[in-house]
Amino acid sequence: MEFRKRIEELLNEFLETRKDLFLIDLKISAGDDITVILDGDNGVSLQDCLDASRAIEFNMDREEHDFSLQVMSAGLSEPLVTPRQFTKNIGREIEVLLNDTTKIEGELSKVDEEKITLILRYRKPKDIGKGKVDVEEEKEIPYSEIKKALVTIKF
Repeated sequence: MEFRKRIEELLNEFLETRKDLFLIDLKISAGDDITVILDGDNGVSLQDCLDASRAIEFNMDREEHDFSLQVMSAGLSEPLVTPRQFTKNIGREIEVLLNDTTKIEGELSKVDEEKITLILRYRKPKDIGKGKVDVEEEKEIPYSEIKKALVTIKF
């Protein structure tokens, strides 16, 4: 069996036993350095990473194929990619870079298989008179228009 297919098979078998975890990325370099990035509905613990690593490593023969393996969780600096990741972050502030390079920041309020919905809050000048008024609006963004989406960290 091809090396990559075997790794994918072992990883999928592990994820079948852990429905709360899901794969974000699997990279295998030319030198057979394997990097697995996982996320979970309730986060990913060190034990989760160890379990995934063992599920692969204990079922591969290093005599047959030498490799290095790194299993990690998707950190806050990793972009949101799947609808499941967006769903996990409902209620949080995110920054979305669109394909046309426009940046939009807002609170993630809804997610489905085609799009996300953000609540945008900002101040704009009053229509009549001086001063500004608070505005809150919803904006739907299809996944096809999203180049990159990151959770915004506020201190």
